Amino acid sequence: MKAGDIVLIRFPHTDLQKGKLRPALIITQTPGRHADLLLALITSKIYQTVPEFDEMLTEKDKDFKKTRLKTKSVIRLARLATVESTIINARLGSISATRLTRIKSRLATWIEK
Repeated sequence: MKAGDIVLIRFPHTDLQKGKLRPALIITQTPGRHADLLLALITSKIYQTVPEFDEMLTEKDKDFKKTRLKTKSVIRLARLATVESTIINARLGSISATRLTRIKSRLATWIEK
């Protein structure tokens, strides 16, 4: 698994209670000796989108088919988690390199503010 892959994981809730199985985007592997991954939650609840921050995935996008998502979805960039790679349930698909670069840039800008 690598940055840009969409995986299935039991994504934790912000209160650290066990979450439900859902898709997430691998943004990057953390530095150091551990094989931890920085993930962003993916949801089909479009109403949760933060305009001009979150990344929308629609059936019209060139890379949508490669994601293997079933419906229009949003990558929630403020819903991040760092997890061990061993808890990934499955790899679904991936996004384009261009989209991943845009997401990383958006995150960096947000963190620098």
